[in-house]
Amino acid sequence: MSEKVFKALNEQVGKEIFSAYLYLSMATYFDAIDLPGFAKWMKVQAREEFGHAMKIYEFLYERGARVELPAIEKPKSTWKSPLEALEATLEHEKFITKSINSIFELAKKEKDYPTEQFLAWFIKEQVEEEAQTDLIVRKLNKLQDSPMGLYMIDRELGSRE
Repeated sequence: MSEKVFKALNEQVGKEIFSAYLYLSMATYFDAIDLPGFAKWMKVQAREEFGHAMKIYEFLYERGARVELPAIEKPKSTWKSPLEALEATLEHEKFITKSINSIFELAKKEKDYPTEQFLAWFIKEQVEEEAQTDLIVRKLNKLQDSPMGLYMIDRELGSRE
């Protein structure tokens, strides 16, 4: 594995851990405003993102590299509304997609076929992540401040395992 690919994957471990931290922060926001379904959805999302970090971590060790964990910045902790928080989630997922795609392109340029193959799973996962979050954003936009609609979405999101 080239030094460039190693560095990019190592940085991605930090980005995935930050994603988990951000979504956990969002969970605290939703718990604070009495939306336990949104909070549960974000907690599940946080665990999933940490799992992504560990997947990259293990891949690096399988390839003989040593992971160097970067510093993690403090995430935002308040939003104006559930819609704003979910729009921020969607933007963050797009950021992660762009990052993974750039690592894939780098691996391709470096002829690092194992990394290309490894990242194919993440590329597919990001399509799902963005689609899932976009659907929630679209539903929230349709509500137009309907408390009953918000309650229904909260209930739906709370069923996520």
